[in-house]
Amino acid sequence: MIQLDVSIMGQSYKLACKEGEEAALQEAVAYLDGKMCAIRDAGKLKGNDRIAVMAALGIAAELLGTKSSEGPLADMTMAEVKQKIAAMHVVLDSALTPQENLF
Repeated sequence: MIQLDVSIMGQSYKLACKEGEEAALQEAVAYLDGKMCAIRDAGKLKGNDRIAVMAALGIAAELLGTKSSEGPLADMTMAEVKQKIAAMHVVLDSALTPQENLF
């Protein structure tokens, strides 16, 4: 595990993540920090705990909004969708790779 020092709304945190996942964690921190700062700067809420809850609710609503109850990706987790896309890339890469002349 790797320790990262991050800042959310000016507050420092030490977070642990697996090696190779640092960029994803930094992206998540930046996203959360942006959401929380926007709520704070709107001036409608006081207290970091209330701001954090409102940011979490907003992010949860965004996530749930990406799920479709219909279609080929319904009932799939984001990890399953990513695996499906990766498998499609493999098929496309092999189809687009120049084949040796069979004649």
